[in-house]
Amino acid sequence: MDKGYRLSAATGLHKGDRDYQQDQVALLTHARANGCVLGVVADGMGGRTGGRKAADQVLLTARQLFERYDPESDDGAALLRQIAQEAHLVIKLTAIAAEQEPHSTVAAFLLNPGGECHWLHCGDSRLHHFRGAQLVRRTTDHSYVQTLVAQGQLSDDEANDHPQSNVLTSCLGTEPEPTFTPQYLPRLQIGDTLLACSDGVWHYFNTEELGSVLSTLTPREASEFLVEKARQRADGTGDNLSLAILKIEPPIDPKPTRRSSLTPLG
Repeated sequence: MDKGYRLSAATGLHKGDRDYQQDQVALLTHARANGCVLGVVADGMGGRTGGRKAADQVLLTARQLFERYDPESDDGAALLRQIAQEAHLVIKLTAIAAEQEPHSTVAAFLLNPGGECHWLHCGDSRLHHFRGAQLVRRTTDHSYVQTLVAQGQLSDDEANDHPQSNVLTSCLGTEPEPTFTPQYLPRLQIGDTLLACSDGVWHYFNTEELGSVLSTLTPREASEFLVEKARQRADGTGDNLSLAILKIEPPIDPKPTRRSSLTPLG
């Protein structure tokens, strides 16, 4: 982005119809680099406390590593991979014996000053890049039903309603090494929006609906609307919800200098 721009952002978090919250979300601004932002969504799994502790660990690791990150000299893709890898190892080491093994998804984006952006995800929490109301790209879930979609055995709509739609093929904290899928967005533009969210959000919307909401509402309004509408559509069966929205907007024009309305005397 050659010309000036401003960032607006919001997060949303709701426990849905579950008894406890296992999702976590954060939008972090860099302390020393203006325009550098890290967004993270983590959807924990593994019992009342196991899943929450796993998601908490993802965010703790992200905060610690982001504090040391230098966008002028460090590799953004390497930062995201380090966050996911270190969180994965700690979650494995702190497995809670009395419950299921704790696991978590991760969906993270890093915006560097100037508009360069890196993504990384593991599991079925998703990252989306919209330009206006149009989807440019989104992540592909690490899930059983996504494998069936890739093989041509299911459509996207059928996958959404499949009884095994929540079965993951990769996540943090598992014995097999998880799959980390990175993406690189060379330069975001004014009018672009990033959305990271857990399946408790994206399950209830199609791409056109998400694009319409994100392009017409502020991030705060969009966050509140998506949470409220997902809760309505879940009809008492909703999962935890978490989302982070980051929007690239034009700079605010300075107020024009007031001109005199007096006509000079002739």
